[in-house]
Amino acid sequence: MPTQHLKIPLERVGVLIGREGSVKSYIESKTSCRIHVNSDEGEVFVECDDALSVFRVAEVVKAIGRGFSPEKALKLLDDDELIFDIISLSNLSERALKRIKGRIIGKNGKTRRLIEELTGAYVSVYGKTVSLIGYINQVRIAREAIEMLINGVQHGTVYSFMERKRKEMEWEALQGIIIERGGENAEEERGVKTEADETEEKNTEEKQR
Repeated sequence: MPTQHLKIPLERVGVLIGREGSVKSYIESKTSCRIHVNSDEGEVFVECDDALSVFRVAEVVKAIGRGFSPEKALKLLDDDELIFDIISLSNLSERALKRIKGRIIGKNGKTRRLIEELTGAYVSVYGKTVSLIGYINQVRIAREAIEMLINGVQHGTVYSFMERKRKEMEWEALQGIIIERGGENAEEERGVKTEADETEEKNTEEKQR
């Protein structure tokens, strides 16, 4: 039976378990997996009937461990196209870490909020990591924006970058809708032509009689 061993911060164990075990029980009931938690060590063992379920549940556990609320982390179970990504800041000194986290969060959380609004990805700044939940394009743009901030790019430049990328995503989505509708219209036209052809054939047969 596929299993995975993870370790999360002790202060996040209670969040994973939930009040009276509500979060842990919900994950188990939704996935038919078993989650064993060592509350003293922060160790988590995920056991499922298949490898894919192990992977998805492990992603939820890691997301909660990296500061996401259960509500946001559990979205990973509801949509297979959502992904979880981590940017490590472990190579930074304590002083640099504090400064970089401040740049990513922004005054009163402004920068983090704008990253979420402009990319559509959820962002969690916790410990020595920045974590993301979203669709692959959303996460890719959010990661690039955060890496720009880490590398010292001015906030205004990063905001402009995200706004430009958001417009590109909106345009791509619109193009996809147009193509999809074009295909549907073509199918409808073929159907109409087929009916017209059948009617014409019947009329021709009647005239020949």
